[in-house]
Amino acid sequence: MTLIGSILTLAESENPVKHVVNQPYSSGRLFGMDLWFWSSHVGNLVLAGIITVALLWWASTKIKTGPQGQGNDRYITKNPVAHTIEVICVYLRDETTRPMLGDRTDRFMPFLWTVFFFILINNLLGLLPINDVLHAADQIAGKHVFAGLAGATATGNPWVTGALAIIAALVFNFAGVRQLGVVGYVKHLTAGTPWPLWFLMIPIEIMGTAIKPVALCIRLFANMTAGHILIAVLFMFAGSGLKMLAEKGFGGIALGGGISLISAVSAVAIYFLELFVAFLQAFVFMFLTAVFVAQLSHDDEHEHHEAHDHEHAVAAH
Repeated sequence: MTLIGSILTLAESENPVKHVVNQPYSSGRLFGMDLWFWSSHVGNLVLAGIITVALLWWASTKIKTGPQGQGNDRYITKNPVAHTIEVICVYLRDETTRPMLGDRTDRFMPFLWTVFFFILINNLLGLLPINDVLHAADQIAGKHVFAGLAGATATGNPWVTGALAIIAALVFNFAGVRQLGVVGYVKHLTAGTPWPLWFLMIPIEIMGTAIKPVALCIRLFANMTAGHILIAVLFMFAGSGLKMLAEKGFGGIALGGGISLISAVSAVAIYFLELFVAFLQAFVFMFLTAVFVAQLSHDDEHEHHEAHDHEHAVAAH
């Protein structure tokens, strides 16, 4: 069986969700519990981490001021990939984060840049058919060798997005305590209301603090999972249409060809949309983290509501 034939066999499977969900590579039992010691999402997380560190490290060696003899051109990064990364970093710092965090922007940007690029690279890796290629390689080999080593979208796993959200929550809450002090942080939970309302506002603010990472987790998980399942369904239809083409008669050829063509064109269109969503969701996660840091950075009521307005501006995404 050829590699293309194996992939088409996978594409026409009845359950498209298995192309998206986590795939185990090795499993076992520990303390009486079933555990996955390695899976496709773990492989993608490790791969994304290596790519993030390597890419940003390499870009940092290219983004630098040239010799003085170059004039104004000495400030322009010559490598196009490094220049693109520089433009993204500068935009995220100066246009997105600095209006909220002011003189504390540079302190948080290394973390925010890392969050953005790590999530983005995970999202982009999820658009590659790594899982299907590894399954096809196993079918060719006739045994379990590659499937589960990597593939699928790690940011489509709620445990992964939950871990990222918890890290973000620790950062913006500790930042709030550091900025306001313990007393100021507790006072912030009153939302500036008169003391008779504290018994109502403090529980609401505490719930709001707990809901923020939950919102980060669900937003990223849901957006990445939904689009990938839609793409998998379209490829399933395309594979079924190709199978119908093998049937004799005009009906099988016409119907199968139409289904395959429409499904393939739709899948390509959704892929471009998913490419945009990959950037958008990485930006939204980073932006909302910065918003939450800003919300816990000021103790006057005006800025408290201003930070809430920034959050609502991207809530629809």
